[in-house]
This record gives sequence, C-alpha cells and structure tokens, in this order.
Amino acid sequence: MGTVCFIVDASVAGAWLPRHLRSIRQSGLAEHLVPVIVTAAFLDERFATLEHRFHAHCLVTPEKKLGARLNQAAYVSQAEWLLVAMHKQVLPAQLWPLLYPELDTQTLDALIISAMTPRLPERLWQQLRGPNAALPPYMAISRTWLERLGGFDPELEVTAMTDLLQRLHACPTRLKTLSGQALGLPRGSPLSALKARFSTETPPH
Repeated sequence: MGTVCFIVDASVAGAWLPRHLRSIRQSGLAEHLVPVIVTAAFLDERFATLEHRFHAHCLVTPEKKLGARLNQAAYVSQAEWLLVAMHKQVLPAQLWPLLYPELDTQTLDALIISAMTPRLPERLWQQLRGPNAALPPYMAISRTWLERLGGFDPELEVTAMTDLLQRLHACPTRLKTLSGQALGLPRGSPLSALKARFSTETPPH
C-alpha cells in the first residue's frame, strides 16, 4: 500500500473520538506507519491525553471551517492516501488491515467504506439513495485526486463532506464501495451490527 494518514475531526467524531483513535491504533500497524491527525476548531482538554495515548497529532485552527480544517490536515500529512472519518460511527479495528491492500493509486481514486454492501453499481446506488443519504462511516481518497477536485470546500462546515462526495460522483472518479463482508469480515461481525448498536450505546467519556 501507499502511505496512509487518518484524519478525524473532533466535531465530526464528538464524544466518540477516543473510540475512533482506539480502533485505528488496534489495527496492528506501528504508529509511525499510520499517522493520525485530529482536526478541531477549538482546543479540547482531552487532546493532550489523546495525543499521548494514541500517538495522534491534534491540529487546532480556530478560524477555519470544517472543509478548510480537513484541507490543512491533508496538506500537513503529505500521505498518498487520506482516510477521513465522515461521522461518529466507529469501525472495528480488524477492518483496517483488510482495507490497506485495496489502496492502489494505479487502479483507484477513492474508496467508500460502507456499513452495508450495495447490490447495485455505485453511481446508480447513490442516485437511488438521493443527495441527502447518510454519509458513509469513512472515505479513503488519494491525495492526487483530492487535489484535482480542489479539495474540500473551505467555506463549508457541516456540508463539506457531502459536497465532496457529490463532486466525487459527478466526476469520472475510479470509485469503489466496500463493506466489511466484502473485505472478508464474517457475517455477524461488529461491522454488520454497528448501526443497530450505535443508536443504543452511550457515548464514551
């Protein structure tokens, strides 16, 4: 695989931020091989602990909106692939080692990591779901393709990720959607149960 960097915005992950970082770090790869950048608009008292515990780098930019924060993290990382958390849903640690071999810039520009397996071609699937469909848990996008798209819209806050996904689907993006089952996780694994569990769990402290 190429170089990889995770980007998790604190406002996107909310109280689930520690679980996102724990999932990434429990994947089995050394910290220096998979850097993690936590973006935020405000300094949080949790950050010092999270940086130490999960070997993350917290990037606080008070004057920047979500789109601009994500763009800055992408620039700072200089990784070939950016794995961006799209909402609070945490994916199981065993998913990441299965995902990394899929990140090949020779054949792929972006990859959507879904909690379910679509049975239709990706663009038709998105059209049927409509523009307001729920965001996937994570998206992987190559740095080259993100730059070609102009990055995230720096003027957007909560809609920055939806806007980028819409541009991905409007362009001739070499795009793939994968679920845990497609990557080899058995049926009944944590990934398949996440949506049901997510609505009933209490956020961690």
